[in-house]
Amino acid sequence: MRTIGILAAGLIAVLSPIAAAGQSMTPMRGEVRSFTDAFAVRVFPGNPYDQRIRVEIHVYDQDFRPIDARITPKAFVLAGQASRPVLVVVPFDGANERKVRICTESIPFPSEQTQIRAQICGKFFGHRRF
Repeated sequence: MRTIGILAAGLIAVLSPIAAAGQSMTPMRGEVRSFTDAFAVRVFPGNPYDQRIRVEIHVYDQDFRPIDARITPKAFVLAGQASRPVLVVVPFDGANERKVRICTESIPFPSEQTQIRAQICGKFFGHRRF
């Protein structure tokens, strides 16, 4: 039993850095000023691996409740060692300021052995100016 515990701890230690580097997104935070009823952010999800991954972009408020934002493209396959721009347009919904989290989520392919969904989020603050 002790051997299994040691093997499990070793496996977790070896695989943890791999899972943490599974994806990236830049920038991770930002502040935007807008003269309209919405503000736009361009983020760049990245894939540091050699194999492709499937990616979805989601927008949440600061309490991680989903926001109805326009995301172009919302879901795509990202080649190994690649990144691509994604445009996110967030409505102010009547407020003058809005804090949001834009998240890149990797979605496992159905044929893969590992079915782990990874998520990395950036914080963005929009200011509405008149």
